Amino acid sequence: MAVARLMTKPTEPTGSTSPRAPETVVAYTPLRKQPLPAGRPREWYVTHNRRLKAMRLAIALLDSGIHYPATADNTHIRSTADRIGIHPPSDTTCRMVRALIRYGR
Repeated sequence: MAVARLMTKPTEPTGSTSPRAPETVVAYTPLRKQPLPAGRPREWYVTHNRRLKAMRLAIALLDSGIHYPATADNTHIRSTADRIGIHPPSDTTCRMVRALIRYGR
């Protein structure tokens, strides 16, 4: 059975004539970095750092308005990396960025 949903404008709570109190802004505190686990093969560390870099780039591209992998070519991804202050990514990392954008939608 289909259910109809009525869109209404939210109402202010009754009984209060004063304006809303301003929202408390909590300062962002970055997490403390922990060292990577020792004893893994070198390839694991390379892949781990590549994934982190791809994730940072994908977030920056999404924040800048790039929502489709077709619009994120290698030069655009590399210019974004330069803008946010990280080393230019390899072709493999650029492919990972496009994959994250594709599957993150």
